[in-house]
Amino acid sequence: MSVHMHPEAGRAETTGRGTLERRTLLRSGLSTLAMALWPAAGLARVRRQGASPSSRTRLILLGTGGGPRPRTATAASSQVVIVNGTPYVIDCGDGVARQLVSAGVPLTALRHVFITHQHSDHTADYGNLVWLSWAAGLRTRVDTWGPPPLVEMTRLFLEMNRADIETRIEDEGRVPLAPLVHPHEVTAPGVVLEDENVKVTAALVSHPPLTPALAFRFDARDRSIVISGDTARSDSLVALAKGADVLVHEALYAPAVDRIVARVPNASTLKKHLLDSHTTPEDCGRVAAAAGVKTLVLSHLVPPDDPLVTEQMWVDAARTHFKGTVILGKDLLEI
Repeated sequence: MSVHMHPEAGRAETTGRGTLERRTLLRSGLSTLAMALWPAAGLARVRRQGASPSSRTRLILLGTGGGPRPRTATAASSQVVIVNGTPYVIDCGDGVARQLVSAGVPLTALRHVFITHQHSDHTADYGNLVWLSWAAGLRTRVDTWGPPPLVEMTRLFLEMNRADIETRIEDEGRVPLAPLVHPHEVTAPGVVLEDENVKVTAALVSHPPLTPALAFRFDARDRSIVISGDTARSDSLVALAKGADVLVHEALYAPAVDRIVARVPNASTLKKHLLDSHTTPEDCGRVAAAAGVKTLVLSHLVPPDDPLVTEQMWVDAARTHFKGTVILGKDLLEI
């Protein structure tokens, strides 16, 4: 397994057995020291962007913060799996197009978008991603998958932005956008896509009150990667993730919930939702162990910015029930 922090990430990343110094230390010539802090077995290493491209399937965490509130430290939930140079984007939180550019993924390469559920921190930039990719020069088909009302969302977004789209077609010679976008609504588990690169399988997970809520598994020739979406501890997710190389699992630090809900008027309702529809890092570890995955990545962190919840606290909680590799997700971290 390799771990790569893209240049704009600029923060440390933590496993259960080691911590990397900040990127500023790497730039100051202390990269050797930083590398020495990783596990001696060499389970992880850092590669600078611009190193020789790998032919392996890549996973980049674009945004790792949970919740719709814009923040300076973390972007909203999104990740991309790249197979043979083709990006498969999962979830479209605020800023996903910019995060793709920051990760070095050309917007014109966009072909596939997957939405796990209809919460704004996963859908806010769904339409924007396709629209801005088109404005950047995209001329090829884009297929999107997700729960209803994905088809209606797509139609309404294109209608809302019709004036700009028509102007750019006339002024810039762009191809029409609407014929490029093909939304597919997913309401049941099973294979949703199989192409020359990857097989994508969906499972139904529990994220009340939203139904359906989906998790996705990506099986490429060399790696299998599972994205949990937002979910309570889920047996269907365990089944989906059986034997996977990497499980990216959302995580809620339960002792911090009272501080989170203090910010909103309807505190009791929000508290119930958070506790009923998300997964503690301890239970993330249980799911990873039951599924027999090699690496557990904690992401969609709730809270994403509580100074009382340290990086090591997240990792230690997950390692209570999982003895494999645990990685705390960071924006623009490649795994």
